[in-house]
Amino acid sequence: MNLNQVTIPVLDLERSIAFYQTLGLQLIVHSNDHYARFVCPDGGTTFSLHLVTELPSGDGIWIYFEVENVAEEVVKLETAGIVFEEQATDQPWLWREARLKDPDGNQLLIYHAGENRLNPPWRLT
Repeated sequence: MNLNQVTIPVLDLERSIAFYQTLGLQLIVHSNDHYARFVCPDGGTTFSLHLVTELPSGDGIWIYFEVENVAEEVVKLETAGIVFEEQATDQPWLWREARLKDPDGNQLLIYHAGENRLNPPWRLT
């Protein structure tokens, strides 16, 4: 089994399309103003948006986008107008990550885990 796609709810499809294109995702499907699908620039994973009239309550969705150099990517995205809540920070779980929110309040993380994503020192055997 392989995780191929994640779909998230949004209130304003056009605003969200513009936001995710600014992040660097490539729009490949735009259907009837209720759905859009992107392909990630690395790896071929797809990511989609589905228009809803109300967002789910609670903490929402956390989405991780991995890059080689987090600090460099943050600078690039800030130059494009993206606002970060937390700058690139080394975490105790051995990842470097920066945090931001999408237009609907979903938590996004631009991060780099490298080998530690699948093989942290505390991995179960």
